[in-house]
Amino acid sequence: MNMNTFKIFSRISFLVLLITFSSCNAQKNAIVAHRGAWKKNNLPENSIAALRHAIDLKLPGSEFDVWRTADDSLVINHDAHYNKMVIEQTSYSDLIKFKLSNGEKLPTLHEYISEGIKNNKHTLLVCEIKPSEISKERGKKTALLAVETIKKLKADKKTCYISFDYDILKQIRSVDPKTSLQYLEGNKSPKEVKADNINGVDYHYSVFRKHPEWIQEAKDNKIILNAWTVNEAADMDWIIENKFNYITTNEPELLQQRLKAKK
Repeated sequence: MNMNTFKIFSRISFLVLLITFSSCNAQKNAIVAHRGAWKKNNLPENSIAALRHAIDLKLPGSEFDVWRTADDSLVINHDAHYNKMVIEQTSYSDLIKFKLSNGEKLPTLHEYISEGIKNNKHTLLVCEIKPSEISKERGKKTALLAVETIKKLKADKKTCYISFDYDILKQIRSVDPKTSLQYLEGNKSPKEVKADNINGVDYHYSVFRKHPEWIQEAKDNKIILNAWTVNEAADMDWIIENKFNYITTNEPELLQQRLKAKK
């Protein structure tokens, strides 16, 4: 392969990746591992090992949760507490005195994203910014710091953002007009989120059962459809039949089986 051919090949490869990660609406029934692919192998949720397993499975997405510590470190953990310590009121040095069950330390966002972009051609990094329990403004600041970190690592094309706090999503949109945003709370219609330049509705599947009209409304308005946390086969089958863009689950291997069975 000569240099010109190599350059052309590299540009094409980059464009393919860009299309894969940015054209979320083109996905159909794509699996998102909830807090990584942890359950089958008994890995800690939100651990780097669970993220790595999701990437190794070549899953279309892997979700994780971000908090900010008292000393402004961005860390990956689902709950507001870690080892009975309130993350927002505790320094990172105190938090990492306690290991995860597999021996990992509590990962920072920088460490987590750095691992997430290694040898990863398939898996979208689905970054949930947790609403602050201290103040709205603190949550919005956390979002800005997360976006800054992800951009510095040049991972923004492989990352989308989700949150239960609508203002957090609007804050991200104010500094990034292109990134993909999805709302989690389930109290706004697809038309409402579109009006605020939010790309997707990522609701508990029960919300869509209560509002089945939102499924077609989202499709008509080119709003991303994502459902969480879909762990039972019957619920998976219903979501698959309705052709959602993404399905977030603790059981990615089971969902893979259900999708194969539908082919």
